[in-house]
Amino acid sequence: MKHHHDHHISRRKFIGQASCATIGYTSLLSTLVNLKSMNAMAIDNSMTMMVGGEYKALVCLMLRGGGDSFNMLIPTNQTAYNTYAEVRSNLAIPQNEILGLNGVEYGLHPAMGGIRDLYNDGTLGFIANIGTLIEPVTKSTVWEPDTKLPLGLFSHSDQTRQWQTALPHERSSTGWGGKIADLINDQNTNEYIGMNISLNGGNLYQSGNNSTPFTMDPYDGVVDINGYNDNWEFNTLRKAGIDNMLDAQYQDVFKKTYVDVIRVAKDANEQIKTALEALTPFNTSFSDNDLSQSLHMVAKMIASRSTLGMKRQIFFVEFGGWDHHDEVMEAQQYMLDMVSNAMTEFNNVLIEMNLKDCVTTFSMSEFGRTMTSNGNGTDHGWGGNVMVMGGAVKGGNIYGTYPDLALDSEREVGGGVYIPTTSCDEYFAELALWLGVTPSSLTDLFPNLGNFYSAGSSDLPLGFLTV
Repeated sequence: MKHHHDHHISRRKFIGQASCATIGYTSLLSTLVNLKSMNAMAIDNSMTMMVGGEYKALVCLMLRGGGDSFNMLIPTNQTAYNTYAEVRSNLAIPQNEILGLNGVEYGLHPAMGGIRDLYNDGTLGFIANIGTLIEPVTKSTVWEPDTKLPLGLFSHSDQTRQWQTALPHERSSTGWGGKIADLINDQNTNEYIGMNISLNGGNLYQSGNNSTPFTMDPYDGVVDINGYNDNWEFNTLRKAGIDNMLDAQYQDVFKKTYVDVIRVAKDANEQIKTALEALTPFNTSFSDNDLSQSLHMVAKMIASRSTLGMKRQIFFVEFGGWDHHDEVMEAQQYMLDMVSNAMTEFNNVLIEMNLKDCVTTFSMSEFGRTMTSNGNGTDHGWGGNVMVMGGAVKGGNIYGTYPDLALDSEREVGGGVYIPTTSCDEYFAELALWLGVTPSSLTDLFPNLGNFYSAGSSDLPLGFLTV
């Protein structure tokens, strides 16, 4: 089931198509990348023709800890709300505090005023009851011994891994964002800076077979080698020593590789620092917290795309602390407020740059939580709700199927845990297609996708994007 509200879609303003920067196709990979490429996924030669000339970026917002997303997106139909309130008991949001959404009988947590506005103006949509799946599962098959279920259901580590790898049937060390970079990194011209930029350090999502994320600080951008650019006398000597090491020629392949990696990192740092220093500050203001400042830094990198030779990018931003076994009401009030404000600020700066159509921001969280209260919080669940934002998003819609929240309903398997009705693979595949991955590459990235969607179909998996 998909809720369509064409009056929202028709009002969307497709701004900035002509402004999406065009960059050349030359591919230059670092020494580290070349050494790792023996394990790389084969690049589809038709990619260049498929991608075209526009800049595009995905921004992954990982809400780490398992967000209670049934208090984020809430039914407002009186019968459905009564069921919600009965099952949630002391954790139910009062009906008169829910922020209504245009055209649907659902609303948002009262802290999400900015998200409500983004939904109502067609910029943001939700995907309901999504989760990790290997194959379609029903209440009658979930207990059968031959049913294939994701490894480590209800485990933070396993489910976080699976959202980032799209491999719920195995424990992999490569993420689907990294594997997309393996496929289409040659669309960028920079030999020092990869397609994947992380604002939260190394991560599995952006780790491919021949690509690794470039990590940045939300406030400072790039961080130099300790003392490298200080003018203090001792650090001047240190700088000279490092430069001598980097300029030396090494016969030992391990020493050479190590020095090459440091040299590439240093050159990348210098390039990014120069590009960021040349930017004119945005008119859009960002709140003084790590989440907003991470998206602020993402915006600065997007503004530097032409200078840095970038045509396709994936950014990773993590906001942790969602494992609310206790104090869920208090924590969600300020945390959802932070998310709502940060996404609003980011949307505003993309409008300022005339790049709203070129950037798609999507949320992930390792699982939903139980509808039932443990007294003051909720426990680990399975299906949950996510949101996606951008000019290419057919916003003002809820995609997927929001479950009947009654205990013992058709998707509830005990304790207020819901079997997902939409697989992560369908979500990820549509994002990948929008970024420029060819349909023929989808099953390499998402090997279980065929259990939910035909990769050669003329229809998109869920239909929430204009591709």
